Amino acid sequence: MVSRTGLIRTLITLLAVLFSAPVSMAATAQAAPAAAAADECRVLAPGASAAAERAIAAACAEVAAGTWYTWGGGHGARPGPTYGQVDPTDPASEHDPERHGFDCSGLVRYAYAQAAGSDILDGVAGQQYYTHRAAARFAAAQGLAPLLPGDLLAYGTSQNLHHIAIYLGAGKMVEAKQSGTRLMVSDVRLSGSYFGAVRVNTGQVTGHIHQTWGTGVWTKAEPRLAAARVYAFPHSTIIRVQCQKHAEKVSSEGYENDVWSYLPDYRAWVTNIYIKGAVWLEGVPDCNESPHRDESRTATVPTP
Repeated sequence: MVSRTGLIRTLITLLAVLFSAPVSMAATAQAAPAAAAADECRVLAPGASAAAERAIAAACAEVAAGTWYTWGGGHGARPGPTYGQVDPTDPASEHDPERHGFDCSGLVRYAYAQAAGSDILDGVAGQQYYTHRAAARFAAAQGLAPLLPGDLLAYGTSQNLHHIAIYLGAGKMVEAKQSGTRLMVSDVRLSGSYFGAVRVNTGQVTGHIHQTWGTGVWTKAEPRLAAARVYAFPHSTIIRVQCQKHAEKVSSEGYENDVWSYLPDYRAWVTNIYIKGAVWLEGVPDCNESPHRDESRTATVPTP
């Protein structure tokens, strides 16, 4: 005969099993998507350079760690996660100052700093896409076919590139997407605001390196003010100048100058007023003596 005490113990054990089973199943269900996301965050196609693979590994380690998206995160004095800020346009960012993480460009900056051993992509999405370290660029119309893991995917317009992510291959990318979410692996979004992609050269950069000043400075398709706009530098930006020449005179910011420089990474011209240095940049050849050509895909070579 089973004692009363034994019966009570048996009932308690059965109740414990019944109540604990759903909890265990729920915990497993919650853990599974996170584990799956971490598992698929890796190089998913052949052809990536060793540096690109290191950048992906650094980004994916943050995905596996459950790092938060936080607006303005990752833009401290050195690459790495930081506490964010409230985005006045996004109510979901109210907790970003409490969250240690990255925004989209902060993640890209950190990943490629880990890959290259130096802070080569400091800046916002537009500065990173139009980096002077471009080894190749791809228009949105080219789709994913020419891309390799590690390429950067940019979203927005020529005036405002507002998002950037790292391509993994197989139609996937790793990104810091938006406030209220953690870093994630997503399907590449080719519709809507997809602008194009850039392959990063982590090695030595050739050419004449200079820096712009000012904000919202437009580059032009030709060396004249009435020419079509190509891209606006949102902030001071490091650029590669191929050549320069005398063309239309420009008056701006209290300066006057008729010298324009050709920027092969943008396939565009900019008045030398907005390039730090002398009116005629020292050491940069005259385009009339050394005609410019499109070097945007050939002047730099990605290192292994």
